[in-house]
Amino acid sequence: MRPLSQDDIAPTPWPVTTGMNILVVGVGGQGVLMISKALALMAQRRGFAVKQSEVHGMAKRGGIVFSHVRFAEQVWSPTITRGEADMLVALEWAEALRWLDHLRPGRGVFIADTRQIVPPFACRSRKRGAPSGYARETPAEIVGRHADGCALDATGIATALGDSRAANTVLLGRLSAWLDYPVAEWHDVIAAIVPKGTREINRKAFDAGRGWTPPAPDADPDLVAAVPDALPDRHVGVAIEAAWCKGCGICVKLCPERCLAMDGPKAIVATPSACTGCRVCEWLCPDFAVTVRNEGVPA
Repeated sequence: MRPLSQDDIAPTPWPVTTGMNILVVGVGGQGVLMISKALALMAQRRGFAVKQSEVHGMAKRGGIVFSHVRFAEQVWSPTITRGEADMLVALEWAEALRWLDHLRPGRGVFIADTRQIVPPFACRSRKRGAPSGYARETPAEIVGRHADGCALDATGIATALGDSRAANTVLLGRLSAWLDYPVAEWHDVIAAIVPKGTREINRKAFDAGRGWTPPAPDADPDLVAAVPDALPDRHVGVAIEAAWCKGCGICVKLCPERCLAMDGPKAIVATPSACTGCRVCEWLCPDFAVTVRNEGVPA
């Protein structure tokens, strides 16, 4: 089967005069608020009244974050009630499922990164090969239930461009295909809200998301692959970038396997063989100094 072309899956843009309710969800550190700020600024520039609300609390890295963006000629409430979201934009797969009931039945647009951030408590046991309690629905099952939408590997696209942190801008680019606003205006909005040094990578990420074309479903493992029954028996590696580590000790205190330790003012990997790849250290490090990698299944 041939890959789908852009003409096959091009969304029908909403009219520029139409107000919308857009719900953006993810976890701390993914850039949920950047997307919502971009949407709010774009709507303001188009002359809409805008209400934006957000909840992130103490999430910072790894906790639940969501933001409501509403714009129209008049907007009274800043929050979107269940079943009233015109668009759901999710930066993490389980969060997409958690908020699915807020999407407008039959005509809501579902846009999600297929990235899976499996929290430690989703594992009934932290040992390799343990059963996983992570959400089991596949992208193909979810996207097919709605009139419009897509699931894409936004993180993979951003990583290929040079910075995985731009995955949120990839999703913003994909979302823009449903809003009939000029691309140049989107570029201007992005340039206005991102740090100067990241403008180029964010522009590339936006364009990549807007121009994304899915392959045929039978050729796209991200659309058809099921969640495994158990965590793979894999080799994992954890590394700490000493130049970035500020010695806060968060990773050391919260590592469930006690893999890490403090060596003077810096954290080090004291027992690498004990790491199970739960990624608690990576997600809670405020300085992005910790990296956990899957080094493959042993032969």
